[in-house]
Amino acid sequence: MTPTRTDDETVTADDGVRLWASRSGSGPGAPLVLCHGGPGLWDMFDDVAGMLNDRATVVRWDQRCCGRSEPCAGPWTTARFVTDLDAVRRHFALERIVLLGHSWGASLALNYALAHPERVAALIYVSGTGIGPDADWHDAYEANLLARLSEDPQRLARWRELPDASRERAVLQWSTEFVDLEQAIRHAEAMTDPWFPINFPCNKALNAEAKHTAGAPALRSACQALDLPVVVVDGDMDIRPRSAVDSLVRALPQVRRVRLANAGHLPWVEDPYGFRDAVMMAMTAAL
Repeated sequence: MTPTRTDDETVTADDGVRLWASRSGSGPGAPLVLCHGGPGLWDMFDDVAGMLNDRATVVRWDQRCCGRSEPCAGPWTTARFVTDLDAVRRHFALERIVLLGHSWGASLALNYALAHPERVAALIYVSGTGIGPDADWHDAYEANLLARLSEDPQRLARWRELPDASRERAVLQWSTEFVDLEQAIRHAEAMTDPWFPINFPCNKALNAEAKHTAGAPALRSACQALDLPVVVVDGDMDIRPRSAVDSLVRALPQVRRVRLANAGHLPWVEDPYGFRDAVMMAMTAAL
């Protein structure tokens, strides 16, 4: 797929921190805003923007202190990132958006929709881990990660000896996110091009917050009251158990779930047609 052409823009948050953002495409659908995973990573949605630019305006951004956004010392809380996301929406003068979040970004998108439902026409929740406790998925994820790495003992040994901040280590670890082992390293290398330092303090802070809030009755009650269409998209071969998402699906009043049989954590890479169809389902519901 031809890389998406975008114009870089700077969004200034209400506390002065500068965020990288871009806009591309045009079309009849409601504008689509993408929230990348992490926490502590950067936008990797070039392929997603490319497959949807003919259907809608697509906005991408790097979260606070990550990737191409301004280096800073936080704060790193979900509430702060929700406020930043609203700054992105206002910068591009978008009244109501279709909001797509992937992995950690799925949690961010959900929290934005809970805080500002009147500004969200539809929510697309991709490869998230639901609203239940961390125990629903994290131990199994770590076991599955090591099992996938162990399929190639040399890969496992090399991964263990590299420092956490190493690009090579990220490639080896992220290769476990794909089903096709022959293509996995190539796909993982694409995730690191361009490469930016991983923001580990951001990652640690937001993961600690998520462990504290996951499974809270108030979160479940808020999801039960969320009056907008939600499409949940899973790759069945994700090394995070997909059963973790059941907690969210049970809570939402307007939800459709799409499971892509031969895809992992980044389903648009391994099943682009199925993924595009799922996004289009949400965009149609937003009309």
